[in-house]
Amino acid sequence: MQTLDFRRDILPLKDKLFRLALRITFDRAEAEDIVQETLIRVWSKRDEWPQFSSVEAYCLTVARNLAIDRSERMEARNVELTPETEQMPDASSPHERLVGKERLQLLHRLIARLPEKQRTVLQLRDVEEKSYKEIAEILNISEEQVKVNLFRARQKVKQQFIDIDSYGL
Repeated sequence: MQTLDFRRDILPLKDKLFRLALRITFDRAEAEDIVQETLIRVWSKRDEWPQFSSVEAYCLTVARNLAIDRSERMEARNVELTPETEQMPDASSPHERLVGKERLQLLHRLIARLPEKQRTVLQLRDVEEKSYKEIAEILNISEEQVKVNLFRARQKVKQQFIDIDSYGL
């Protein structure tokens, strides 16, 4: 096993940590603080890195726990998540671009309404592309629970999206 290097192995995870923290806190400044705190905590545990089966999973777990703690302290405001770096695909008309933008905003709102565990599982699986095993390790739940939470999250978002998109509810 090769030795771990902070710059090579840990620092590149900062974007993933940020996205996870942002999904939980819905606050860019809080998410940035959580990433910094996570990196500090991981650095302070550098003597224990060889004992971890996955340093990435450890980092994501620390970030998740910090984000949940901060969210609970701030009473988890539900602010709409609008990623500034999101690029809309080119549509043929301004109307189509507007419809696409509104659908994306609706999707973000629906995901934001999910329970914290479902939202986190959805983020880790569909955005971060983590395996069921990695997600189970990060969240400290079984792989079956990961699959159930992911299924329920997808179904809930899908059904609500269809209802709103079809009927304007």
